[in-house]
Amino acid sequence: MSNINQPSGWRKATAGLAISEQLAQAGEQVAFPKARAFVAVKRVGAHIGLKAGDMMLLDTLGAFTQAQDWEEGRRPIVWASNAYLMEQTGFSLSALKRHARRLAEIGVISFKDSPNGKRWGRRDVDGVIIEAYGFDLSPLSARVEEFEQLRAELQAERELCQRLKRQITVARRMIRARIEAGLSGALSGPWTQLAGLFEDLLARLPRRNEASERLVRLLAWFKELQGRVEAAYLNATQADEAVENTAENIEQGTKKTQELNPREVISEPHILITTQLHPVTCNRSETEQAAGVVPNASPEEQVDRELEDWVAETRKKRGAALDLPTIMQACPEFASWARSMGGYLKDWSDLHRVAGQLRPMIGVSEHAWNLAQDRLGPQIATAALVLTFDKHCAGEVASPGGYLRGMVEKAGAGELHLERSFYGRLSGQAA
Repeated sequence: MSNINQPSGWRKATAGLAISEQLAQAGEQVAFPKARAFVAVKRVGAHIGLKAGDMMLLDTLGAFTQAQDWEEGRRPIVWASNAYLMEQTGFSLSALKRHARRLAEIGVISFKDSPNGKRWGRRDVDGVIIEAYGFDLSPLSARVEEFEQLRAELQAERELCQRLKRQITVARRMIRARIEAGLSGALSGPWTQLAGLFEDLLARLPRRNEASERLVRLLAWFKELQGRVEAAYLNATQADEAVENTAENIEQGTKKTQELNPREVISEPHILITTQLHPVTCNRSETEQAAGVVPNASPEEQVDRELEDWVAETRKKRGAALDLPTIMQACPEFASWARSMGGYLKDWSDLHRVAGQLRPMIGVSEHAWNLAQDRLGPQIATAALVLTFDKHCAGEVASPGGYLRGMVEKAGAGELHLERSFYGRLSGQAA
């Protein structure tokens, strides 16, 4: 019978083969179900260097083993012929040897050679292997717990990298928005220099998966640049406000000077007869206020009134108010960004304004935002966007735009209950 298991004198001895034999001896002392062993190795196969062909051969060898072969004190040894293995895998003889050698060098199988270099074996009436020579899968048993631990570490690393990438994305969008606002608004500041630094950082972004250590460094660089951009933007806006206030003060001083000028005489009609009856005209603002309408209200003031009405309606329907402190406490990620953007948020109008400013950071399009406001109203849309922002930063939502659209669809079906989501997040924080 032709085979690739030759005496150790024929096979070149390596450190990997010696380790695989030690693992085989250790594997004989433990007991793990075959299914658990194969799941463990497949989850980390690519990380430990196994290729697709290696896994195919390992699966083929595993199919020859039986449950009792994986019990403590026994070895799952396979003595299938080369011809059969080549038929099952489609490998040539040289490919079969290459894949078997890699499995052994990596420490997943071991070679148990017979004195004459042939593979053979036999079982008793209960199916227990009495004697066998061939491919020994005992090293796999010895490494089950190692592979499971490695899997957990890889999963934690992957999740950490995803969080870091999301934070880099948020910082990147904030930097871009501030620089574009500074340039388009002709604000004073080193915007060209900051834009150049930003482009340099963008060029360093990884094109493939990177270790978390590199992503941590990249995030620190983006955060540092974001701090510089925010400071420049704040200084520029404060300078502009100072200029506007100065101009306004000058204008007001000019008006007062004109009013105090003795040559400027203001002539108004004087009623000499006080007993004459005069018709009383109702004040227009009082009428409109009685009807619940603010005359000449700005869009922000109207949004504020709508938000307050929504809170009152929520209290009436649900018996609990979804107020500003509740939302900010339930969504700490959003609260942190909102305060860095607009300082202290005193009312719902501020919340609506800051939510609109933070929207581009998580990739929600202006169309999706406008659609949400149109379908839900500005008040519910604001709360929905806040929730979407926080869940995205926390890694709970991969597609913020899609999530917001989903809430719009739920609202259309009468299935949207935002207050439950906010209070649920508070309960989770308390837990």
